[in-house]
Amino acid sequence: MRPVTTSTPTTPRKRNAGATTHTTAPRAWQRMLSGRRLDLLDPSALDVEIEDIAHGLARVARWNGQTRGAHIFSVAQHALLVECIARQREPNLDRRLRLAVLLHDAPEYVIGDMITPFKAVIGDSYRAVEARLHAAIRIRFGLPPELPREVHRLIKAADQAAAYLEATRLAGFDAAEAQRFFGRPPALAPSLERDYLTPWPANTVEARFLKRFRELAGE
Repeated sequence: MRPVTTSTPTTPRKRNAGATTHTTAPRAWQRMLSGRRLDLLDPSALDVEIEDIAHGLARVARWNGQTRGAHIFSVAQHALLVECIARQREPNLDRRLRLAVLLHDAPEYVIGDMITPFKAVIGDSYRAVEARLHAAIRIRFGLPPELPREVHRLIKAADQAAAYLEATRLAGFDAAEAQRFFGRPPALAPSLERDYLTPWPANTVEARFLKRFRELAGE
């Protein structure tokens, strides 16, 4: 005959009187040095400041930081290079649209420079956040939320040309590999190439980005 086993009932643990539980929604805003709080999911143009953009982009590395030089090659310096190439290709482009070219990667001051292969993995979620930030930034600086198709094409072409130069001069690509990914090499004066493809210190690139912004914005 099997022995009978008994178990002691478990007494439920009582909560302290007055104890409350809190569920906090995940934080979706970024605090800026200007004091602004930018909501990444529902960004307002009122929370966008060019000083925050310049400061952030000057400290975000292109190519995940895998570039030659004493300093990172920043997104801000890339933006200046792209605007320079676009200006050479379309010398009569309206000044405000050149401003749009300069700001083509501006959302990266809060979301960082995600390399293209990883963007492909994340897919539509990343693109949706990026598009909302683009619209808020453009509205803040008097640009249309959605750019004309020909301006998008110009930005794409100048961006690819800049990527070719960065890849071959800074990121270790050989010419054939870079051409396969980014197209034909652009014609850029040697003096411009030396200037724009020598990584600048963060404070220098921040100042140059702000200076160019103010020239294009008519400030």
